[in-house]
Amino acid sequence: MQAVKEMEVGLMFWAGPDAAAVLREVKALGIRCGQLGVPGDLPLDGAAPRWKAALEREHFHLTTVFAAYRGESYADVPTVQRTVGFIPQATRGEREARTLEVIDFGAAIGVGSFACHIGFVPEDTAHPDYIAVREMVRRICDHAAKHGMTFALETGQEPAHVLREFLHDVGRPNIGINFDPANMILYGTGDPIEALGILGPHVLSVHCKDGDWPPKDNPAALGTEQPLGRGSVGMERYIRKLKEIGYRGSLNIEREIEDREQQKRDILMGKELLQRLTG
Repeated sequence: MQAVKEMEVGLMFWAGPDAAAVLREVKALGIRCGQLGVPGDLPLDGAAPRWKAALEREHFHLTTVFAAYRGESYADVPTVQRTVGFIPQATRGEREARTLEVIDFGAAIGVGSFACHIGFVPEDTAHPDYIAVREMVRRICDHAAKHGMTFALETGQEPAHVLREFLHDVGRPNIGINFDPANMILYGTGDPIEALGILGPHVLSVHCKDGDWPPKDNPAALGTEQPLGRGSVGMERYIRKLKEIGYRGSLNIEREIEDREQQKRDILMGKELLQRLTG
């Protein structure tokens, strides 16, 4: 796959059945690297050869494959707690199997890292959910390690110090984080720049996403995602802090809205901002 320059602007985007069409759409934005999200309902049987061929043909570099899972919803905080990641007991077995499948897919197409939301990690390390998820994450790390891959946990659903202690407790050399500054704000879990300072040694990859804080009078509500540079993250501070901690990987824009044309405009605006801040 195409090599990536230091702090090159990339994109978090989602796989579909036509790999070539998806990559051409991303490249039309002037982007040649990024992270591939794999929807929970996307069949992966026979998908790896198609994606590998398309990546080589389009000279496109993937740094990470992300897994999403069937039944997840990000409607509000209680819904996220109930449906997302590895916390829901009823879906753990199914989701662990799907995780291993996505890791195998990523390895087959030459990607070096797997990532996902594991859900709200309890602060109580004796909680049964904490113990079960920790053991599940250890198994996933070990499976990824067989392929020479890392496992990056997505940030935001717990404060930085809780996530750091969880990483230490898991105790696997190939575990780290995909740092998303907006998620810290959207979930109200802490200032993203301070969190980046705490988690810096564990950062494997990053999202560039922006957002505003949740309303103070509604603890169940999430904050509101905004176009890059128009939310509360402070992109200048964010890029400066990334440089300070020694991060040199790709800067993957993530813009999650249903209006595809507006999404493209926001991505292009974000790309221009990031290139200006890193130029």
